[in-house]
Amino acid sequence: MMRDVWTGLRPLAATAAALLILGSARPASASASSALELVRSARALEQTHQEDLALRRYMEALSLDPTCEEAYLGLGSLRARRGDLRESERVYSVALERVPGLRAARLARAYVRRALGANAEAIEDLLTGAEDDVDTLRILASWHGADGQAPAQLSVWRRVAARAEEIRHAALLREARTMIRALVILVGTADPAASPPDDGERGVRRTMSVLAKRGGA
Repeated sequence: MMRDVWTGLRPLAATAAALLILGSARPASASASSALELVRSARALEQTHQEDLALRRYMEALSLDPTCEEAYLGLGSLRARRGDLRESERVYSVALERVPGLRAARLARAYVRRALGANAEAIEDLLTGAEDDVDTLRILASWHGADGQAPAQLSVWRRVAARAEEIRHAALLREARTMIRALVILVGTADPAASPPDDGERGVRRTMSVLAKRGGA
């Protein structure tokens, strides 16, 4: 599970690095500029495996600029990589209090919460503000698949198919339909779209199906 967390957080670490580059190109206050310098120092220390010093630099950066996005993302990622998942979750939560629109922090917290077993909270974080995002839905489908929840996975891929039709993405639609066909076979009668809510309606549908088949014979 720890490997899965770091696999998910790795692109977010790259996002933090990109933000750092962008941050150096935009006007900033003296404290913000100093915070970014400390973040650069922290990243260099991480590269040389001086993680304790890197943690200190990230904390120093946040003491100078409590809204430093790069420092939160770097600190949270490093905490997670060291196995301090609760502390990593706290870092991302503070980041979202200080910078509510920081999507990268919410996505990172989703991975951490999933590793902690808080799946409902993880999914809420994952989907917040990105309910129709295809990449987000792919992640959710992979989570359901890893958890052996094929009906839920099928439901998500149907959402992907609907989104692909909306944006007229032919390749994505073909992929989604392929996944749906495979999952329908796997799920069988557990298909949420095929299972009626009660036994009475199930009987009616079964009878109508039989009659329709006889009528077409």
